[in-house]
Amino acid sequence: MKTNKVILGIISGMAIGAVLGVLFAPDKGTNTRKKIAKKGSNLEKGVKSQLDYLTNKISNKIKETKETIEGNQ
Repeated sequence: MKTNKVILGIISGMAIGAVLGVLFAPDKGTNTRKKIAKKGSNLEKGVKSQLDYLTNKISNKIKETKETIEGNQ
């Protein structure tokens, strides 16, 4: 679980940094909103990908544990 928290922290930090960078960049409001929407979309895809990875990892671990238990009976 420690690795998952580190990965989530890194993704969160990158997202916050990207949003702050866009907000403080000298650009028109419409362009800034488009950039924020794009960054948000990219972040959403990254989070979904990470969630899928973690779900698969947990599912595989449950299957392995179940097989081990059934094999010991």
